[in-house]
Amino acid sequence: MDLNLSVFQEPRGVMRVLHFIFSICAFATITGYTGYLKSGCIDQAEQRDSFSYPFEIIITKEMENKKFCNVTIAGDFSSDAKFFVTSGVLAMLYSLAIIFVYIKMDKTYKSDTKAPLIDFMVTVLLSVLWLSSSAAWANGLTGLKSETNPHIQDAACKDCYFISTSFSSLNISVIFGFLNFFLWAADLWFIYKETSWFQGNQRQTDGV
Repeated sequence: MDLNLSVFQEPRGVMRVLHFIFSICAFATITGYTGYLKSGCIDQAEQRDSFSYPFEIIITKEMENKKFCNVTIAGDFSSDAKFFVTSGVLAMLYSLAIIFVYIKMDKTYKSDTKAPLIDFMVTVLLSVLWLSSSAAWANGLTGLKSETNPHIQDAACKDCYFISTSFSSLNISVIFGFLNFFLWAADLWFIYKETSWFQGNQRQTDGV
């Protein structure tokens, strides 16, 4: 096979590899997460309920402490989570596809004026998706943390408790999301240099 591996010595090739790796890291940290909500009252066995992606949470607890304490924890954060994961999957698939184009059809890519332009526009689109989905998921995660850390206000339930597990993995997913936005936005310059817009301006500058 006639493969042009020298593209990985160029910034655009290196950036696409980084896009592929960090896209996987972003959605893997959210889809692989499982949180636990521990609850109980004094002199009662502790109970544990789990929640995971896509974070559609409905947990109803009936705990007896002098009287029954009914506590419902409900929140739907699936739209923000799914938006984030969708952006990650699309970015991963496009990175893989364009890497194949770079190493297998690089001559065609450089000779066809439309290919770099399409590459540039898709990169712009995915940059916007990363920014918007990361902001949306950051907001959804804030709501998830708040909902899974309820405050028991019923005086009769003062001896009951709720304990949430760590959200460190989900916090990291937000960081990966904004990091992906930075990487995709930074790659725009390298892709722009391959387009006819830049090359046309460069020829005009050289001709002056």
